[in-house]
Amino acid sequence: MAHYTGPKGRVNRRLGVMIYENGGARRALERRDSPPGMHTRRGKLSVYGQALLEKQKIKHFYGLGERTLRRIFARAQRTEGNTADALIALLERRLDNVVRRAGFCATRPQSRQGVAHGHFAVNGRKADRPSLLVRPGDVIDVIRRSNLAQIYRDRIETVEGEQPTWLERETDNLRIHIRALPIAEDVRLPIDIGLAVEALSRS
Repeated sequence: MAHYTGPKGRVNRRLGVMIYENGGARRALERRDSPPGMHTRRGKLSVYGQALLEKQKIKHFYGLGERTLRRIFARAQRTEGNTADALIALLERRLDNVVRRAGFCATRPQSRQGVAHGHFAVNGRKADRPSLLVRPGDVIDVIRRSNLAQIYRDRIETVEGEQPTWLERETDNLRIHIRALPIAEDVRLPIDIGLAVEALSRS
C-alpha cells in the first residue's frame, strides 16, 4: 500500500472518492463512478463493510501499509482525549503530508518521493523519512540547491488548494513554519474517521 503502483483510477472508483489526484485517476472517477469490474454493482454495505472501506481510504490517502497504520493507531490510543482526533492529528503531522499540505507538491506520492530523496531539511537538518512527525515551532526548508529551488517554485505556482491554518508557507524562501498542532476541524477529508477507528479497533 505504501508503494502502490497499480491503476490509481481503479482505486478512486472502488472507494468512490478522489484519493489519487493525477489526471488519469481523476478522469476515471469523473467518467464512471461505479466500482471497477464488468459485473460489479455498488450494493448497500453493512456497517462493518463501510468501516473497512473508510480504513482503506486512510491507507491510500496517506500512502500507508497496514502495519504502519496500526502502529500510528496504537499511539493514538495512548493519547489522552478522542482517539479519532489523535489519529488524524498524527497522520497530518507526517512530513510528507506537511509538504503536500503546504503546496510544495501536487500529490502525496510526489511529496513522499521528494522527502525520501532528501529534498527537505527540518530545523536545519536534512530529513529523508516521510514518517517524521513535525511539532509546533519546527521549520522546514527546501535544501539549498538551485535546481531544487526552481522545481519547487514552479510547483507552488501550479498547485491549488487552501492551506491549513496550523502551518505557514514562506513562498519566497521556500520555507514552512509549523504554528500549531493540527486538529480535526482543520482537516477536510472525504473519510469518516470514526468508522475507520471502529475497523481498527475490531481487529
